[in-house]
Amino acid sequence: MTGITAGLLIRFLLGGVAVVVSTIISRKLGAKAGGIFAAFPAVYLAALLTSRLSFTGNDLISHSISLSKGAIFGMAINILVAILAGYLLKKGWKRGLVNSIICWFVLSFAVVLLTSN
Repeated sequence: MTGITAGLLIRFLLGGVAVVVSTIISRKLGAKAGGIFAAFPAVYLAALLTSRLSFTGNDLISHSISLSKGAIFGMAINILVAILAGYLLKKGWKRGLVNSIICWFVLSFAVVLLTSN
């Protein structure tokens, strides 16, 4: 198991569990409820939890604050893309999905460029 760290394993497990739970909720309670749970920030929480494996003390605090600020931007982008997807998917799911992913990428890249020091 070369290259697999505890951090990667935690991220894999949290992400996988989040997908399975949101799928089950979607099937039991409907797509709207599933969508709400699909927005669970598994990647952010996993990154925050595993930061302790790489950082300590003030470096851990600084890294956690920086990670949290980035997560706020990421979540705002996800909200915008979810709104856009609602319109784009009406024109066909394949085209809408591709256009939604392109919008997400462009917005994310623009935010990274604008907020980089």
